[in-house]
Amino acid sequence: MIGQYVWNLQELDETRVAVVGGKGAHLGGLSRIDGIRVPSGFCVTTDAFRRIMAQAPSIDDRLDQLSQLNLEDQEAIRTLSAQIRRIIEEIAIPDDLAAAITRALAPFGEQTAFAVRSSATAEDLPTASFAGQQDTYLNIVGPAEILRHVSRCWASLFTERAVTYRRRNGIDHRTVHMAVVVQRMVFPEAAGILFTADPVTGNRKVATVDAGFGLGEALVSGLVNPDIFTVRHGEVVAKAIAAKQRAVHALPTGGTREVAVDPRRQEQPALTDAQVVRLVGLGRRIEAHFGRPQDIEWCLAGDDFQIVQSRPITTLFPIPETGDQDNHVYVSVGHQQMMTDPMKPLGLSMWQLTAMVPMHEAGGRLFVDVTPRLASPASRATLLDLMEKGDPLVRDALETILDRDDFVPPLPDASPGGPPARGTSAPVEPDPAIVTGLIERSQASLAALERDIRTKTGPALFDFLLEAFGEHKRVLGDPQNFQAIMAGMEATWWLNDKLREWLGEKNAADTLTLSAPDNITSEMGLALLDVADVIRPHPEVVAFLRGVEDEGFLDELAKVAGGAEARDAIEGYLDRYGMRCVGEIDITRPRWRERPTALVPVILDNVRIFEPGAAERRFAQGRQEARKKEQEVLSRLRVLPDGDRKADETKRMIDQVRAFVGYREYPKYNIVSRYFVYKRALLAEAERLVRADVLPEKEDIFYLSFQELHDVVRSHQVEGGLVQRRKDAFRSYQALTPPRVLTSDGEAVTGAYRRDGVPTGALVGLPVSAGTVEGRARVILDMAEADLEAGDILVTAHTDPSWSPLFVGITGLVTEVGGQMTHGAVIAREYGLPAVVGVEQATRLIRDGQRIRVHGTDGYVEILP
Repeated sequence: MIGQYVWNLQELDETRVAVVGGKGAHLGGLSRIDGIRVPSGFCVTTDAFRRIMAQAPSIDDRLDQLSQLNLEDQEAIRTLSAQIRRIIEEIAIPDDLAAAITRALAPFGEQTAFAVRSSATAEDLPTASFAGQQDTYLNIVGPAEILRHVSRCWASLFTERAVTYRRRNGIDHRTVHMAVVVQRMVFPEAAGILFTADPVTGNRKVATVDAGFGLGEALVSGLVNPDIFTVRHGEVVAKAIAAKQRAVHALPTGGTREVAVDPRRQEQPALTDAQVVRLVGLGRRIEAHFGRPQDIEWCLAGDDFQIVQSRPITTLFPIPETGDQDNHVYVSVGHQQMMTDPMKPLGLSMWQLTAMVPMHEAGGRLFVDVTPRLASPASRATLLDLMEKGDPLVRDALETILDRDDFVPPLPDASPGGPPARGTSAPVEPDPAIVTGLIERSQASLAALERDIRTKTGPALFDFLLEAFGEHKRVLGDPQNFQAIMAGMEATWWLNDKLREWLGEKNAADTLTLSAPDNITSEMGLALLDVADVIRPHPEVVAFLRGVEDEGFLDELAKVAGGAEARDAIEGYLDRYGMRCVGEIDITRPRWRERPTALVPVILDNVRIFEPGAAERRFAQGRQEARKKEQEVLSRLRVLPDGDRKADETKRMIDQVRAFVGYREYPKYNIVSRYFVYKRALLAEAERLVRADVLPEKEDIFYLSFQELHDVVRSHQVEGGLVQRRKDAFRSYQALTPPRVLTSDGEAVTGAYRRDGVPTGALVGLPVSAGTVEGRARVILDMAEADLEAGDILVTAHTDPSWSPLFVGITGLVTEVGGQMTHGAVIAREYGLPAVVGVEQATRLIRDGQRIRVHGTDGYVEILP
């Protein structure tokens, strides 16, 4: 340590981020790893930066302005950040600080060249790398130039790209400070980047090396394409050698320049295979030290590799922890539940405690380990068939893994290695009384829960909840419940298969299931039309709702003309459906009863778009179309060879699908109804913890698991910093895209649609509701921001049941996630909306307002000129 403002790299480790920033701390840690060479140098600490900032109080006002700017106003951000940089660069470095830096340079000699590099305290962190957001200056010679470039590094904390990156990651500008790394310059023959995990697939057992001639700036700036080497198990398994026509070299007098590469060398590899394998070995050592995959910048000088930077790869999706070294294959729960956003810890643990199968957490999402069922020939076919009906991309990904003979070793038929796969359910008579009985038993169980939980508090509440979770699973696990669900699904599949075979008609069941009875989710959408009917005659109510912002608006609503009637209609809707919300499988998400403003935009759209009585007319029209389709199909079948038998079988299946397909949505309604009861009890407990000064806010319980919350209630103690760490982790998970299929190697395995006959340029997906429609695309990621017009086509990432109120006002549906029997598909068929789901990146490839054509029968979307 050379005074308060300068530390030698060898004195540092990764615990010193607050003193020397992320890059400096990592370089210090690297220098301590046996066999890793790091160019010598020192760090100018964050204390020096704070001292400089204190000399310019006018920056404070500009930081306030910067934090208030709209993130999309890039011109304003550019102008204001340039002003801040100019102020910092014009501040004279105090004499004692300049002297400390000059003293640190003295042992190297006055003509030694250095790299001067920014090192922010929010840089190279596990959750945000900040790669390339601040500045680096190479081949700087002489104390005066180094001091000038130290100032430029300080100022680079406020480059436009760094400011924008912090805003997007929720990081306050005032909480970030800048240190500066000053290292002896390396003049390499080759340089590049090593990823100790495949940055594209996430496979932790694969490393990739990008390499080019000269300084690494040529690769970073995109001046040349690198050589790319892929290494697995200590062997180069693939390589692509680029034609490297340009390189960046250091100038003798300082600075760098771009030079032409000798044509005879351009297509020669920058590294030999042996050098690549040796470099990866060094990378594995670094990875082991830091405990996670690394993005490493390296230089080759002579025959020595020198490491000039190492940061975590922040884009990798985490791997579920199993505690063993076996291979595992995981399937995403979120893709099946139409909710791929991260869940908070309480939400994760509650879903795990109430789920019918074991689930594993990673990246704020849940996964099911399907390895045993894949390994057993007895269950594999059933699993793949089930996955295909849910999401063909999942099946294709699983088959890709199975094609690798060594990853999932087969088990003997007699030992499936897991719970037996459920095959075709036992035949069920199409008796509506079965569904009625199931619903009545669910309602009785829910009423008992609401009654018995009222007196439970403290540790006794948690003991009661554990028993309630058992009852929760008993209701879901009722064999008749499963039979009823499967009866509707299997009848749908039978009708589609047989009527295509016999009549050449695709997806005939889509029309036959229109306005099926007992579909709680489609009823929910239609019921909001009835609410709109109550509100429509009262212009004062409509005007009031347009200005609503406060969640307590229902009390104020009663004070305007017609408001009492409108309030009662909304309250009645909330009594039946208020436990629902977007992302409802996460118990921590605000329910409509807690945040009724979420429904207001949809109610207003319904008031504007529809005429009175639309719900009843729509349901009656669907039922009429289904009956008409039934008569048409049966008539066409009877004239075929063996037509009477085919028609009789088809009639039986139509009766079965009409009796049971609507019930498919009820178990989820029962789950979220029970969840809301659990949630209210836990929040009441949270309020007691707040009053006892155990937690600052009641919502902090969302960042604890169920067991952790139980412990806190019992002990009235919370581990220091735990809630904040969980909040930081949750924020980082929001930037991750969960894979449909994930392996224990960390590989996100993507599937593909194997389909011919799709027009060039069309977006391919899964056909789930027949018909073709053309209209304006409305790309909506937040239901509360919906602003629909008649004829619009909804394009979104995924739709759980809470989106169904929007379905009554659209003419078609496109989603990025979904399958034949997921909620969005079921309700699209119920309402007769052409729909294509599982369209990868639909919300990015389709622009809001574009005209598109949705082919719901054949499964693709065309973007129209």
